[in-house]
Amino acid sequence: MSDELGRVRQMWHLLEPLHAVLYYAPEAYEEASALGYAVDVRWPSYFAWRAAPLGEAGAGRVTETFYSFSPRMVGEHVPGIWSVASPDAVLAARRRAVDRAYRTLLGESATAPETAGAAALLRRVAEAADTTGRPLAAANAALPWPDEPHLALWHAATVLREHRGDGHLAALAGAELDPVEALVSFAAIGAAPPAVFASRGWGDEAWSHALERLVKRGLAADDGTATEAGRALRAEVERRTDEAAAVPWRVLTDEEQERLVELLGPLWVAAIGSGLLPSETTLGIGKV
Repeated sequence: MSDELGRVRQMWHLLEPLHAVLYYAPEAYEEASALGYAVDVRWPSYFAWRAAPLGEAGAGRVTETFYSFSPRMVGEHVPGIWSVASPDAVLAARRRAVDRAYRTLLGESATAPETAGAAALLRRVAEAADTTGRPLAAANAALPWPDEPHLALWHAATVLREHRGDGHLAALAGAELDPVEALVSFAAIGAAPPAVFASRGWGDEAWSHALERLVKRGLAADDGTATEAGRALRAEVERRTDEAAAVPWRVLTDEEQERLVELLGPLWVAAIGSGLLPSETTLGIGKV
């Protein structure tokens, strides 16, 4: 891996937990409950928080853009989430949730000069990101920028997170991996146990059929582990993802990138150390 792509992946590892706090923070569940969403499980609010920038998107649109979730699971929540609250109401509550969660998580650091400095650097990168053909990134990029440093930081992290994610879906499509095959092949290289990917709602039968297809392509063994060809294909997917995500980061000098890593470090530690985030996710952070 080149130095540039290594730095791009490092930035993803730093930013993903800062974005993902929204889906797990108690403050976010409180805001979701106030809107009328059930909060005994996280999925109603997850689909609402993440899909709201798209407007009143239907199940097909959300399935397509989220990619890894089964259509059946998406259909359990979409478009029903919009009968609970409008996308505009969800976006307003999302901002309140992030504001409250970050103030709890970061304390005085939420409004510190260091956070403002990180937000300013990240905003430059986010505004340099080409969102053509990247629906989730484009939808978030079109939202107004918050004035508060901690909210601007989260917004920039979210635009860049979805920019990378949209590029990742293009890389998976280029590798001819459908949504469930993408999960099975990722589990096959040890990104996370298969049980973690069950949260995407495919079920045992769909998982088994996807594994059979990968076995026929020589990408996996019958026991679900990746073959050498399977590992090579997944490595190529990650390389293409990094390459597609790299362009906006070039707006920063090497020194500015190093400074950003320094500024994000304590915020990342706070997010990871909060205990809010699961130790294993479907993203394979730390494994790829």
